Amino acid sequence: MMTTTTQRILDLAAAAPASQGEDLALLLGEANELYQQGLQELRREVAARLDGLALADLMFAADTGGMPCDASQGRDEVILLLALVEWEMTPAAMAYTQMAADAARRGVCLVPEE
Repeated sequence: MMTTTTQRILDLAAAAPASQGEDLALLLGEANELYQQGLQELRREVAARLDGLALADLMFAADTGGMPCDASQGRDEVILLLALVEWEMTPAAMAYTQMAADAARRGVCLVPEE
């Protein structure tokens, strides 16, 4: 059986509370890669779905969705913002966000301290 991106992120998030240190960092790293992969897949879907819309309409939709745009942003950037709005509402993204927040409270994050 093939595991979906969403299912794998949910599995990693479920395993995270029992993990510590390097093990937790590895889980978080894998979940981050899957998060990015899922976002990019959704970005492609959103781009295809909104292919015929004018940039002004896309910018209005992004602004309405809580991702303000300005005139300097191109079509690809606005599509990414729209995909991000949609992605952040998925179970996978919400699980990853919670997992990352919990890991940070326990001193584990993907960005090394300087």
